[in-house]
Amino acid sequence: MTVYDVIVIGGGPGGLSTAMYTTRLGFNTAIINRGGGRAAMMRNTHNVIGVLESVSGNEYLSTSIEQLQDYGVTYLKEFVTSITPLSTPDSISFQVQTESETHTASRVVLATGFKDVPPKPPLPRTGRGLHYCLHCDAHMFKDKSTYVMGHGPSAAHVAMTLLNFTDEVDLLLRGENPTWDDNLDQQLRSHPIDIIKEDISSIENNSDGWLQALVFEDGIRREYHGGFAMYGSEYNNKLAIDLGCELDKKGQIKVNKDGLTTTPGVYAVGDITPGHKQIPVAIGEGANTGIAIYLELREFPKKYPDS
Repeated sequence: MTVYDVIVIGGGPGGLSTAMYTTRLGFNTAIINRGGGRAAMMRNTHNVIGVLESVSGNEYLSTSIEQLQDYGVTYLKEFVTSITPLSTPDSISFQVQTESETHTASRVVLATGFKDVPPKPPLPRTGRGLHYCLHCDAHMFKDKSTYVMGHGPSAAHVAMTLLNFTDEVDLLLRGENPTWDDNLDQQLRSHPIDIIKEDISSIENNSDGWLQALVFEDGIRREYHGGFAMYGSEYNNKLAIDLGCELDKKGQIKVNKDGLTTTPGVYAVGDITPGHKQIPVAIGEGANTGIAIYLELREFPKKYPDS
């Protein structure tokens, strides 16, 4: 059994940032990461100051992990199966169990993120005409023909928002009935957006694999540079539920301004918490939480033996 001051579960930007601060502020920190995640899937890194867009998500994360290991962070490529509180009236600690090892820590940080719900096939290739993050990728579609897939309120809102970037926006219901209310329907139909009921029958790609056109079940072929799928999110919150952390109605972990959950000693950062799902936001949250953990765990005022 290995004993740490802090264990961060998840290896995205929020968790990495937290680990950087707790380590550099003097606490023995481990990151336990199963791999994958939204950041790892990025073909290009957008909206991160100082990082070129040519850098892929995997390259960005690999460089970050190497940097943290140089500072002394322990990085473990494992899957956490359970977290058990070991707290007493006088102290807080946790046993973190992976598929092969057992660890303990005084504080646990959940940075487990979420995954986008993909549309049903057929569908374009992710990152080559199929996208999920409006704030990351909308700029790519300036003055280009763009689609939004989905039949809920979020799809309607994203379609209207895209009109800030292009005049050519289609909302693809893919054979489903819309679930937004009458007020949103009236607002949507006041915008120059074509709402297409028919489902997609086939995909056409360019020679580089990027989307060229969608063919619909009524035989109509429509060319698009790309677009966004809006079918919701699935939050990786099982560990939080097991620990008794309070969730919001979407399944995100509720936290205070320091990233502390409703369970003492358990923090959460990044996409698993409410807020914008952006790398710079997650980095800031991680830094804030890392400092908060330092302030909680530090010995202050420091005690010295009587001389």
